[in-house]
Amino acid sequence: MSNPPWRNDKWHTSFWNFTDDARKMLNFKPSFEFHDVTMRDGEQQAGVVFSPTQKIAIAEKLAEIGVHRIEPGMPAVTKDDENAIREIAKRNLGPKIFTFARCMNDDIDLTVDCGCTGVCMEIPANKEMLNKAYGWEAQRAIDTAISATKYAKEKGLYVALFLLDFSRSEVAFSHEFIDSVYKDGYFDSVCCVDTSGVFNPFGAYYATKSLVDRYPDKKVEFHGHDDFGTGSMNSVMALAAGADCVHTSISSIGDRSGNVSYEEIDAQLLMQYGIDSGLKHELLFPMSQFTLGLINRPARANKGIIGKDISRNESGLSVGWMENLKKTNDELVLLPFFPWVFGHPKNSYVIGKHSGAPTIGFFLKELGYGEQERNVVDKVLQDVKDFSCMKGTELTIDEFKRIVDKYL
Repeated sequence: MSNPPWRNDKWHTSFWNFTDDARKMLNFKPSFEFHDVTMRDGEQQAGVVFSPTQKIAIAEKLAEIGVHRIEPGMPAVTKDDENAIREIAKRNLGPKIFTFARCMNDDIDLTVDCGCTGVCMEIPANKEMLNKAYGWEAQRAIDTAISATKYAKEKGLYVALFLLDFSRSEVAFSHEFIDSVYKDGYFDSVCCVDTSGVFNPFGAYYATKSLVDRYPDKKVEFHGHDDFGTGSMNSVMALAAGADCVHTSISSIGDRSGNVSYEEIDAQLLMQYGIDSGLKHELLFPMSQFTLGLINRPARANKGIIGKDISRNESGLSVGWMENLKKTNDELVLLPFFPWVFGHPKNSYVIGKHSGAPTIGFFLKELGYGEQERNVVDKVLQDVKDFSCMKGTELTIDEFKRIVDKYL
């Protein structure tokens, strides 16, 4: 193939991802949507609070990136949330504006009053949770969902039936529940909800597929959490099973271990499946930095896609390889992708314990010392390693210069 989907001038993944056997289960829809829950479920992360002004700013940036649906909060929670939702809806930013609501007419009325076009109608779909946490019999939940979804439909809302703890519910009861609402209530889409983040990728695929197959005239959504670190993989597998929408948050912020990172999903789809979601990839890292900065919750520095250090290299071996590859203009022999695709600065080098002679040589030239004899490079390298071990981290340029000035 002259232009294989696994390799181009921006990324270099694996041809195994694109073999017929690897792709025979994939049933992606021609188009699908991202539903952002950063300002509702994401805000449930311990200690996180967004002001109305911050929510508006986040919504504007999400619209710029190309997110399709935004859930700015639950208006019944606080007056601030209600005001923020009203203002975001009023601005007509482009994305559809949804609220999150209990199966209560008052919540639905508030959604309409805020100017929103859609609502995620939450109802537990797990008998054990209903009995032990709510003190409800199953039929009460079914009747409540039927009544509330019909009312939301009458009010002109797009209704997403949000089945709390669906992933741990008995299959027969889940089908009975949804069938009842399908017959006597209403929904435009049904959401496969992994409230506790317990799906593995195959479970997410088959649970989603069961809904796609059972309700072919309705849309299917997937809402995941990242408790086992598989949230983004589960979401991609749900899309591969035919889901129409995935619920995501900026950089996985959310309750417990967080929701699902839309940055990871976008990157996986683009580079490992050959599917462009339509989001502006180059804005993903800046968006992450902006939002995490608001809540003072930095991402792990070497976190994939959004970590601030993924474009920095310390290993002397890697630096040597990279410098050689620059001469052939093919650095992707070493990298899975160029970090700048997602808005990072271009690759750079770090001086520290794991530096090698290529690193020292690079910085000597960069700082105007020119090419030096190998014995000088070795002395500087040893001092760099010793100082880095003593300091416990990388060296600054000034610290490196002071070492070099001892010998030059």
